Amino acid sequence: MTATSSNPATNLFDPHELLAEACLGVLATIKASGIPQLSPVTPFYDRSAGVIYVSMTEGRAKTVNLRRDPRAALEVTSPDGWAWATAEGPVTLAGPGTDPHGPEVEALVDYYRSAAGEHPDWDEYRSVMVSDRRVLMKLTVERVYGEKLR
Repeated sequence: MTATSSNPATNLFDPHELLAEACLGVLATIKASGIPQLSPVTPFYDRSAGVIYVSMTEGRAKTVNLRRDPRAALEVTSPDGWAWATAEGPVTLAGPGTDPHGPEVEALVDYYRSAAGEHPDWDEYRSVMVSDRRVLMKLTVERVYGEKLR
């Protein structure tokens, strides 16, 4: 959903664009008690595929919550705070991997390349992904909404 307003400048707002530009966001997952759990994350939105990726660590609250209830929302804001966008959808998790060249770590390499470009030391990156027990979250975007307030 794209927000509209009587202000002509805000009628052109596309929440997908804000999601694609955002370097930081807040991921909402659901605790066992049903209360939302919020985590700051570094998302990468592949708009053409309709997917948001986030790297996270096995055993952290967000990972535990998503293994139990694989639904999430990601909220991002513009640098000036006057626009926001939210994406919602089901989640799948890949990892953690035990082989630095296995498919779970390769997925994290692909995520890094898409989000940040080339890493200066891929062997080190791969080793850290295994030792840190990193997991790649894939949120399939089913709903996007947001608004530009100014």
